[in-house]
Amino acid sequence: MRRQLISLAVASTLSASSLFAGSIACAATAPATSATAQTPTQLPRTVKPTHYAISIVPDVAAATFTGHVTISVEVLKPTSSITLNAGDLTFQFVELISDGDAAPKRPVAIKVNADEQTATFNFDRPVAKGKYALTIAYSGLINSQANGLFHVDYDTKSGHQRAIYTQFENSDARRFVPSWDEPNYKATFELQATVPTAQMAVSNMPIATSTDLHDGRSVVKFRTTPKMSTYLLFFGLGDFERATDKVDGTEVGVITQRGALAQAAFPLASSTQILHEYNDYFGVRFPLPKLDNIAAPGSSQFFSAMENWGAIFTFEDAMLLDPTISTQSDKETSFITEAHEMAHQWFGDLVTMRWWDDLWLNEGFASWMENRTTERLHPEWNTKLVAVGVHEGAMGLDSLSTTHPIVQHIETVEQASQAFDEITYQKGESVIHMLESYVGADAWRDGVRLYMKQHAYSNTTSDDFWRAIEKASSKPITGIAHDFTLQPGIPMIKVGEASCKAGNTTVQLTQAEFSRDHLDKKSLSWHVPVTAQIVGGATSQVLVANGKATLHLQGCGPVMINAGQTGYYRTLYAPQQFKALADHFAALAPIDQLGLMSDAWAMGMAGLQPMADVLNLANATPANSDPQIWARVTGIYSVISRLYQFDPKLQQQFNQFAVAKLTPVMANIGWTAKPEDTSATINLREQMIATLSQLDDQATIAEARRRYEAQASDPTAFPVELRKVIMSVVALHADTSTWDKLHAAAQAEKSPMIKDQLYRLIATSKNPELTERALNIAMTDEPGATNSASMIDQVARFYPDTAFDFSIAHLAQVDKFVDGSSRSRYLPRLAEGSSDPAMVDKLNAYAKDHIPASALGSTKTAVATINYHIKVRTQRVPEITAWLAAHQ
Repeated sequence: MRRQLISLAVASTLSASSLFAGSIACAATAPATSATAQTPTQLPRTVKPTHYAISIVPDVAAATFTGHVTISVEVLKPTSSITLNAGDLTFQFVELISDGDAAPKRPVAIKVNADEQTATFNFDRPVAKGKYALTIAYSGLINSQANGLFHVDYDTKSGHQRAIYTQFENSDARRFVPSWDEPNYKATFELQATVPTAQMAVSNMPIATSTDLHDGRSVVKFRTTPKMSTYLLFFGLGDFERATDKVDGTEVGVITQRGALAQAAFPLASSTQILHEYNDYFGVRFPLPKLDNIAAPGSSQFFSAMENWGAIFTFEDAMLLDPTISTQSDKETSFITEAHEMAHQWFGDLVTMRWWDDLWLNEGFASWMENRTTERLHPEWNTKLVAVGVHEGAMGLDSLSTTHPIVQHIETVEQASQAFDEITYQKGESVIHMLESYVGADAWRDGVRLYMKQHAYSNTTSDDFWRAIEKASSKPITGIAHDFTLQPGIPMIKVGEASCKAGNTTVQLTQAEFSRDHLDKKSLSWHVPVTAQIVGGATSQVLVANGKATLHLQGCGPVMINAGQTGYYRTLYAPQQFKALADHFAALAPIDQLGLMSDAWAMGMAGLQPMADVLNLANATPANSDPQIWARVTGIYSVISRLYQFDPKLQQQFNQFAVAKLTPVMANIGWTAKPEDTSATINLREQMIATLSQLDDQATIAEARRRYEAQASDPTAFPVELRKVIMSVVALHADTSTWDKLHAAAQAEKSPMIKDQLYRLIATSKNPELTERALNIAMTDEPGATNSASMIDQVARFYPDTAFDFSIAHLAQVDKFVDGSSRSRYLPRLAEGSSDPAMVDKLNAYAKDHIPASALGSTKTAVATINYHIKVRTQRVPEITAWLAAHQ
């Protein structure tokens, strides 16, 4: 599952939250590994399923469905009851028949526990060990948000349409079929559905038979799936079109709403490339006969794409490319989204974690694989530098006292939903990147291949993976892996003064822990693989163990720690060491320029290094630096401007400084595309325009408005690659008349993808009155059920307090717009951009009344983030102000 969209155009730019962040023995403080623990379950261990034969009849207009399932089960020990998962299902009939026994057993009572999402069938006498068929007739709901079976309503040129899809991760298959809805209960699935003959039905496997009922409906039966977890089952139905290709014996398809198939050419071509690459890398051919990518209108607060085996689901704006508005950034997002979900077809689908504790093993690996594959298949995009942005995304959360280990203890559905965060994805990816670099790419790939062959169609823990890597590489990494996955936090490598004698440099390294909000905490201990180099020289590796190491390098000169930025740790240089690197900044590789700047920013914001260090680096960045370095500088200036929102006069002073620094770079890039533009330059142009607009640069705002108004008479003024950013500038600074024009365009638009973007745009205005109007529209049916929560999200970018207060005032309505998987974290995430102390009390009061005690992780993180913002404004902003006064 791709939890969020991270465009490669901005992945090298720090997000607001991350910018504010800034045989080896296992560490003694690490918790015991779960490798030998019994597989967790919330269900009794008395019964297990082996096969589901499911038949559903959806009533799409009424948003309900009826279902019938016969589950082949094995009773493992005598029991007088059978408990399985069920959510919002009503039961009409239940019976249990044993092999060779004509007399069915029917329950004397059916008890539904809505809180635990279970149904228990009680029998009048114990059911003996053996194999049985459990048959259930039931009915359920077609939801308006992406939980279970859900519908998406959208407009087309030919009229209104409604399509239905399923979304089951992490725990919503139980809303579609009563089941053992936990990852370790793998089974095979045989699905059939009674559907309108004129519509297309799609599932994990190809259609086996289709029988016309002569009433405008058909019974469609799909082939039986391989053994898999419930959350990977998929069903979709609507007025669809499908384009196909073939690679390595597998039929690859892209399915879209009718009329949008032309937008699928790039993702279809990408799918064939990626599948061929993965067949080779994993050493196991994709085992299903077909692999579809299904594109759907709408959106979710929880995810953008889902790896259902053989039937990947993706919201349109994460995959399709509309030639009238899609950008280079969108193209890159489309590719990495596919690369992520297709990696899951092996790492997650073929081999699945036993329990949600090891979710990272799916998501961290797929995130690492998406960037490895993008760099390999599209080297012209120069995505290597994205690794630094990935680290930063993880460290923003991992440096707070409320962080958690990568492998975390999960007990409830709500906790499993909250596990889909930056630690699971981006820290997981970063640790994999570090360990692959440590053992070597070939040995790592051999370990992955061994792991696939050993555990195909089964469930694993993280230690199963480490054992495979160790066996293939003959390099002990489990201790290092445990340090980074079983305990929270970020190592901090302190670099002492270097000494050079006889052409060799010696540096003393010590390990501490980096924290943004708990600087006096006792440091945990890690085994940290450190790669370093004399600037311009060869790299050398050392393992920092027991808190210290001595580094020996050939040559004399400034020492770059974490050369290549493969390590997951912060680096704190002695002042003279940092000055030497800063003086040689232009000589560093671009990825190390990013790493040095990112560490200096984080250390400065935490009070461990002068803020002047990072500001001097940004100020001295050469005009001809890599576009992704300028993207980082642009991001830093954008966040500093927001820090000054409490003081408009100081904000204006800083904005004028930043605009003066960025304008020459923008002038060099220009508004008009050039044949020699790289993808990084194209993306930087878009980001520069957006940031200069946010900095209230009147020239940029005026040019965007001119181009927007000239679009009807001069197509060159409104080129496809700039339409989104021009409209974002116009919306941000809209007056009432312009806002009304954008609103009317949203109401009239027939493309669901563009319509969704327009409704999000009208929620970005800096005008408080227009913000209020956008929020009121979000409470109506006008934007569409899946857009309202996104509009409130957009308001929270600039006005977190306004968005939170409005949501509290309209809580019953907002709850309807938020999918169940996001409910315990949606309002906390609206609030976490605030720096008002009063928000802490408001958020805690909300959580006390509306969030279970077991699901307070996102609330605690939001509170810690707000407190950190307050700290930054009181302690760091004065430093920035003093630096600014000396440089104007």
